[in-house]
Amino acid sequence: MSLLGIDIGSGSCKGVVFDTAGEQLASETIAYSTNGNGSPFVEINASVFKDAVFSVIRKLSSQVKYDPVEALAISSHGETIIPVNSAGNSVSSAIMNSDNRAVDEASWWEENFGAQRIYEITGLPLHAMFSLNKIMWLRKHQPNIYKKANKFLSVGDYILAQLGLTPYTDYSLASRTMAFDIAKCDWSDEILNHCGVPREKLPIPLEPGAYVGKLSRSIAANLGLNEGTVVALGGHDQPCGALGAGAINNGDVYDSAGTYECMVAVSAQPMNSCSALKYSLNSYRHVVPGKFVTLAFFPAALVSSWFIDQFCYEDKFVALQNKRNLHEVLATNVLHYAAEPTGLCITPHFTGSCTPYWDVNARGVMTGFTPSITRYHIYKAIFEGIACELRVNTDALEEIVTPFKNMNISGGNSRLPFTVQLRADITGKTIHALENDESVCLGAAILAGIAIGKYKDVKDAVNKTVRVTKTYSPNIKTQKQYQKQLEQYKLLYPSLAPFREI
Repeated sequence: MSLLGIDIGSGSCKGVVFDTAGEQLASETIAYSTNGNGSPFVEINASVFKDAVFSVIRKLSSQVKYDPVEALAISSHGETIIPVNSAGNSVSSAIMNSDNRAVDEASWWEENFGAQRIYEITGLPLHAMFSLNKIMWLRKHQPNIYKKANKFLSVGDYILAQLGLTPYTDYSLASRTMAFDIAKCDWSDEILNHCGVPREKLPIPLEPGAYVGKLSRSIAANLGLNEGTVVALGGHDQPCGALGAGAINNGDVYDSAGTYECMVAVSAQPMNSCSALKYSLNSYRHVVPGKFVTLAFFPAALVSSWFIDQFCYEDKFVALQNKRNLHEVLATNVLHYAAEPTGLCITPHFTGSCTPYWDVNARGVMTGFTPSITRYHIYKAIFEGIACELRVNTDALEEIVTPFKNMNISGGNSRLPFTVQLRADITGKTIHALENDESVCLGAAILAGIAIGKYKDVKDAVNKTVRVTKTYSPNIKTQKQYQKQLEQYKLLYPSLAPFREI
C-alpha cells in the first residue's frame, strides 16, 4: 500500500505517490491560471482547484493499481479564501493569496489595533494578502457574498469538503489567516471581536496529521481509489515542505528553492518579538506537534525565468538540437565564460521584496555592467544575487532564531550544482541537497502515514524517507572573492529606497 501527498499551489496542483520508504511511485501535475480585472484583484473559480485535484488523483490511481493508495493528505498555499455555503460549495470565486485589494483593511488594523499586537498574537506582519483582511473587504464591498458564505475556507479545507468530509483546517494553514492565536492554537477572540467577524464563519482548527475520515464508496470510485481510503489533515505548503526535508528539530533550517526562495527555521517557541517584526519574519505553527516555523522568503526563480524568456533564444535552440536540458547548456557556458565572480549586482525584487524589507514598491536592480559582460555572466549574476539575498535573510534568521551551520535544500531552482555552491559560498553555510525534490508532497504523505500508523512519529518518518544526495561546503577562497560583491549588494536596496516611489 502507498501514501499520497498533494500540493495545491497558486499556479498548479501536484500529486506524488510514495511508498513508506519515501520512494516516488508516480507523480502528476496540472497547471491552471488565475483571472481578474487587473491588479490588485486576483481570483480563480474555486472549481478549478477541485477539478485539478480530482484529475491528479485519478491519473495517479491508475498508475499505482498494484500498490494502491491507503491514505492521503493535502498541503496547500495559504491566504487564499473561498466563501462556501453549508454544503461546502463555493458561492463566489476564490480570492487568491496574491490579491492585494484589502489594503485599506490592513491599514485599519494598523490604526485601530496596532501591527505589533497583531504580530504578538498571529506571528504575521500586517499585509493585505492575509485572509481576514479579504473577508473584511467582502463584508464591506460585496455584502451579499459575505452573507451567503456559511464559512470562509482555505484551499485545503475546501478540497476536504469536496471529498465529502468535514472541512477542518490545520494549525499551520489557520496561521496564514491573521486571525489565529499561535500560542493558544485557536482563533483569536480578541482579533475576531475587534473586527466583528464571528468565529462560526471559520473552520474548526485541528492538529496537522489529524484523522479526518474515510472516502465514501461514490467519491472513492470517482477518483479510482478504494472505498475507505483514509484522509488525514495536511498543512501549509512551507511547513509541509520542511517536514518532507527533515526540518523537524529546534535549529533545523530548510531552503525551498522555487519561484520564491523560502527558508524555514524550526524552533520550540514562536519568534514573534519586536526584533523579528523589524525583519517582517513570519513565525507560526509547524506541522510538527509542538514546533514553530519562522519564514524568510523572497522572489527568486521568476528572475531567471524572465531572463531566459527574453535573452536565451540561441541557447534554447542549441538545447533543442542537442536534446539537452536548457539549464545544463547555460551552466556549461557559465563555467566557460564566467567562472570567476561576475562583479555584477542583480537584486531579485522583480515583484517587490519580501523579508527583510517587506516593500511592495521595491524593484529589480542591475549594476556593474561593462562591455565584456556576456549573457552567461548575467545568468550567473542572477544566481549570485539570489545567494546574496539568501545571505541577507540567513543573517536575519540567525539574529532572531538561532545561529546555524547547515541547511537542507530542495526545489526546482536548486538542481544546478553551481547555483547551490554559490549559496554555500556566499552564505557560509554547509548545504545538503536532498534526493527528493518534492518535499511538500512528501511532507503531506508523511502526515497521512502517521495518521494510519505507518510511522510512529515524525522522527521515525524522516529517518525512513529523507535522504541527502550531495553536500556543498563553503569554499573559503571563493567566499573571500565574493566579499566585496556581497557588501555592494547589501548597500543597493537601502540606497535606492528613498527614490522607489518617485
